Amino acid sequence: SVIVETPANPTCDLVDIAALAQAAGDVPLLVDNTVATPVLQRPARHGATLVLHSATKSIGGHGDVLAGVVACDTDWAARLRQVRAVTGAILHPLGAYLLHRGLQTLPIRVRAQQAAAEKLAGWCADHPAVEQAYHPSLHDPAGLVGRQMSGTGSLLAIDVRGGAPAAATVAGACRLITHAVSLGGVDTLIQHPASLTHRPVAGDAKPNGGLLRISVGLEDPEDLRADLAQALALIG
Repeated sequence: SVIVETPANPTCDLVDIAALAQAAGDVPLLVDNTVATPVLQRPARHGATLVLHSATKSIGGHGDVLAGVVACDTDWAARLRQVRAVTGAILHPLGAYLLHRGLQTLPIRVRAQQAAAEKLAGWCADHPAVEQAYHPSLHDPAGLVGRQMSGTGSLLAIDVRGGAPAAATVAGACRLITHAVSLGGVDTLIQHPASLTHRPVAGDAKPNGGLLRISVGLEDPEDLRADLAQALALIG
């Protein structure tokens, strides 16, 4: 099978799903749609065989449930149910309730978080302490926003000048923004992928030491900007 994540975590690179599906031919294409959510992207419409979601993230939306979703046709669903029965990976009732609750506000949350992320990404891109900012609103060379995705999403990343020590200073100095992993929830989070979520990644695929990932929540964008500004001032 071919497995792809778009937008990619943490650099927000976009992949043309239709082109990849065509290149894959009869090989199943699995698309991790966690970052985009079903609100902004429907990979099956572009040729994906299976669509994966970490429902812990945006679908749950409140950082209080661990769950996953696979969307597929009935043939694949039957095969996956058999695997689930053997392995015992059954979602508990409270988890199902929390996901159902999260789905009711998912479109509103995603669009509000996206609007804040676009503002924050634009501001970060012009900050002297930031070498590069990553967000689909800033870089979409294939024109996939509007064609494949209906929006840009709430995840962004910044590459700060000074490498890993500077990144650690910024992440640790944030007051409103929480220094923690995960993404897609109502709280804005900042984390250092190279030493946390992507630490096991080898070679050139590993994010560089100065990269910080920011998952934008529902706080006021100006409050987030002010918090990031005081943290970046410590290295700039």
